[in-house]
Amino acid sequence: MVRKLEQAIAQISRLPAADQEEIGRKLLSHVQKLSALRSEIDRGIHSLDTGKGEALNIEEFLREKNSGHGGA
Repeated sequence: MVRKLEQAIAQISRLPAADQEEIGRKLLSHVQKLSALRSEIDRGIHSLDTGKGEALNIEEFLREKNSGHGGA
């Protein structure tokens, strides 16, 4: 295990059980999101490698993405 992760787990283990559970839930959620993102990236790379990619209008893409966040 990575040294920083080992240090974090050691410190977490000294916290009350409820805090440990909350941190565990948040960490698992974060890891699941990273895993899903990596899968999406792998599918995208595979799509590009097999010639299925399309040109992207970056300005339109950003406009669509930002419209759901109040323009932020």
